[in-house]
Amino acid sequence: MNILSLFVLIPALMLLGLWLSRNLNQVRAVMVTGASCLLVLAAWLTINFIEFRAGGGEGMFLAASLPWFEPLHISYAVGVDGISVVMLLLSAIIVFTGTFASWQLKPMTKEYFLWFTLLSTGVFGFFISVDLFTMFMFYEVALIPMYLLIGVWGSGRKEYSAMKLTLMLMGGSALLILGILGVYFGYGADTMNVNEIAAKHAAGIIMDPSLQRMCFPLVFVGFGVLGALFPFHTWSPDGHASAPTAVSMLHAGVLMKLGGYGCFRIAMYLMPEATQELSWIFLILTTISVVYGAFSACVQTDLKYINAYSSVSHCGLVLFALLMMTQTSCTGAIIQMLSHGLMTALFFALIGMIYGRTHTRDVRYLGGLMKIMPFLAVGYVIAGLANLGLPGFSGFVAEMTIFVGSFQNADTFHRAATIIACTSIVITAVYILRVVGKILYGKVADPHFEKLTDATWDERVAVCCLIFCVAALGIFPLWVSNVISDTIGPIISVLNP
Repeated sequence: MNILSLFVLIPALMLLGLWLSRNLNQVRAVMVTGASCLLVLAAWLTINFIEFRAGGGEGMFLAASLPWFEPLHISYAVGVDGISVVMLLLSAIIVFTGTFASWQLKPMTKEYFLWFTLLSTGVFGFFISVDLFTMFMFYEVALIPMYLLIGVWGSGRKEYSAMKLTLMLMGGSALLILGILGVYFGYGADTMNVNEIAAKHAAGIIMDPSLQRMCFPLVFVGFGVLGALFPFHTWSPDGHASAPTAVSMLHAGVLMKLGGYGCFRIAMYLMPEATQELSWIFLILTTISVVYGAFSACVQTDLKYINAYSSVSHCGLVLFALLMMTQTSCTGAIIQMLSHGLMTALFFALIGMIYGRTHTRDVRYLGGLMKIMPFLAVGYVIAGLANLGLPGFSGFVAEMTIFVGSFQNADTFHRAATIIACTSIVITAVYILRVVGKILYGKVADPHFEKLTDATWDERVAVCCLIFCVAALGIFPLWVSNVISDTIGPIISVLNP
C-alpha cells in the first residue's frame, strides 16, 4: 500500500473508532490519537520529500496508480509535489489544533467529530490525488459535511448560512465537472491523470484553444467559488460566522485553499493558452476581492464577520498572485495559503474561545478583556499583528513576496493592479488595530465579565501550536520556498513559454 493512502486510511479508522466510542473520553481519545498520527505522518512526509529533492529526485514523490474505472480511464492515482506536501502539513496542523479547540463542544460531540473527520478526509484525499475524477470526488466529500456541521452545531442564522454555502459551492461543483470533462475530452479522452495531461501538452498535443476558452472559466470559477472569488464570495462570511469554532478553522484555514490549489494545478496548468488570453478578466475580479474584502471588514461589528471578510481579502490575494504568473508571485501565493491558513485558524479559535465566555461577538459590547483573560488577549494581539503583516510573522513574508513578484510584470495593467491591491495593507491595519483596541483595552464593558476565566489547558495547546507555526513561518520562510520552487518552476514555464 502506498504510504500516501494513510492520509485517507487514518481518518477512515478514526470514523470507525468514533462510531464504536461509547463515552466522551473515548471520543476525545480517538480524535487526539488520529490527529496526532496525521500530524506525525505529514511531518515525516515533509522531511522525506526535502531529502528526496536534495538527492536529485524529480517528478512526483511516492507516485502510484491503481485502475478504478477503465472505460473513462479513471484511476486512484496519488503522488505529491512541493505544493501538496506543504498543504498536507497545513491540513494536519489545523485538524490537530481544531480537535483541542473543540474539546468542550456539546451536545452530540461524537456526531460532530464524525462529520468533522469526514470533512478532513476529503481535504487530505484531494491533496494527494493526481487524477481529475478522484480529486473531484474528494472535493465533494470535503464540501458535503459542511451543511450539517453548520446547520446543526452552528450559531446565529445557521440554517440559512448552511443552505447558502451548500447551494453556492454545489453550483461551483457543477461548473467544475463540466470543465473537467472538457479537459478530458479536449486532450483525447484517454487519461484523467493531471501529470499525463501536462506531459501531452509539453509534447505538443494542445487542447483546442476555442475549447480552452470555454473550459477555463468553468474550472477557474468552479474552484474560485471556494476560493472566495468576487462576486461568488457571498457564502463565505455567512458560513464562517455561523460555523462552530473548529469548522471555521478547517474551512477558512484549509478548505478555501482547495480553491487556489485547483485554479493553479488544473485550470492554469492544463489550459495555459486560455490562461494567457483570459487572465486579465479574473485579475480584475481578484483585485476587487482583495480591496472589497478589506473595506467590508472595516464596517463589521461581529468578530467572525470581520475575520470572514478578511479571509475574502487574503484568499483573493492568493488568486491575484497566481494570475500574475511570475515565479516570485506564485511562490508568494503558496506561502500566503500557508500563512492565511494558520492565521485565520488562530483568529477563529480565539474568537470562539472569547464567545464561549462572553456569549457575544459584537465589538460594541466587548472591552477590557486583557485584564480578565490575558492569555487569550495576547494571542489575539499576536494574530492581529500577523494578519496586518508585521515583520517576523508569516503574513509579512507572504505579502511582500506577492507584491514584489506581481510588480515584476512590466506592463501598466499588471502594475496598476498591484498598486491597487497594495492598499489592502493599510486597510487591514485599520480594522485590526481598531478591533484590538476596542475589545482588549480600556474599561471592562460588562461587570459580569469580571467573573470570567482565562484559557483552559486544551485551548492553550491549540493557541500555542498555531502561534508557534505563524512565527516559525515568518522567521524561517526559505524552507517553504525551497520545497515548492521545483514545482512552481515547470508550471510557470508552461504559462510563460
